[in-house]
Amino acid sequence: MTPTKKISHYVRIAQLVYAAAQASYPKYRRRKSKKTFSQHQLVACVLLMMYVNLSYRDFEDWLRASDQVCVALGLTTVPDHSTLNRAFHRLTEKRLRRLLAGVVAAMQVKEKVIAGDSTGYTLTQASAYFRTHRGKPLRDWVKGSYAVGTSSQLILVAASSRRNSANDAPMLEPLRKGAERYAAGADWVFLADAGFDCKAVTDRDLIPPIRRARRLAAPERKARADLVSQARLDGLYGQRWKCETVHSVIKRKFGEHIRSKLKDRQDREPLIKAVIYNIHR
Repeated sequence: MTPTKKISHYVRIAQLVYAAAQASYPKYRRRKSKKTFSQHQLVACVLLMMYVNLSYRDFEDWLRASDQVCVALGLTTVPDHSTLNRAFHRLTEKRLRRLLAGVVAAMQVKEKVIAGDSTGYTLTQASAYFRTHRGKPLRDWVKGSYAVGTSSQLILVAASSRRNSANDAPMLEPLRKGAERYAAGADWVFLADAGFDCKAVTDRDLIPPIRRARRLAAPERKARADLVSQARLDGLYGQRWKCETVHSVIKRKFGEHIRSKLKDRQDREPLIKAVIYNIHR
């Protein structure tokens, strides 16, 4: 990508994140706000900062050198790093889910097949090679759980992340319930791997049952295993791998690590990554 095309690309992304913020937030937090920057501008700046994967101070310098991006965001002056940091702290999980829902609704997505999966984000920027040769295995991470439309490859729902857990089962109901609004008709299907196997599995779900002691005893679990086997042969269950593609794009484009130090703010970053992935998509 040439420098001119790269700038025009970032201008387009800035316009999209600004439009998404305008659709999801009031212009100012309070009637007597200072009005130096609107909420729309600050939210858009935070999303764009995560998109270009820069620190607060580096993004401040990046904005100062990007006149066209500032024009796209309606900025007459550049917010400093502390202002951006406070803006990020105000982006609660509830507000981020509303922002994600607004982005997906604007695209008018309807899906017959929706897949769910989770991925882990490290709390350090050290490479896997360095961690392996240092002899200290990864013991702490933040997990983001996503429901992905297999046709659009957009993230439809981002559920609360679970810390240091390999069990995805508690995320099944939040993902499936949130994905229902984007289903095309009553015969839509939810795909997931065996990590989501639990008592909450319904007839709508294609989830391989976990074999306890290498066997399946309950008739309903045997029947579900047969359904999944048939779906594999038909190529339907293979659509679940599009979740892995989404995870790969997020980590490659926006980083596989979490930058925040406080736990409640660390849990928000997988949601922000979902929003900026959709805008990138």
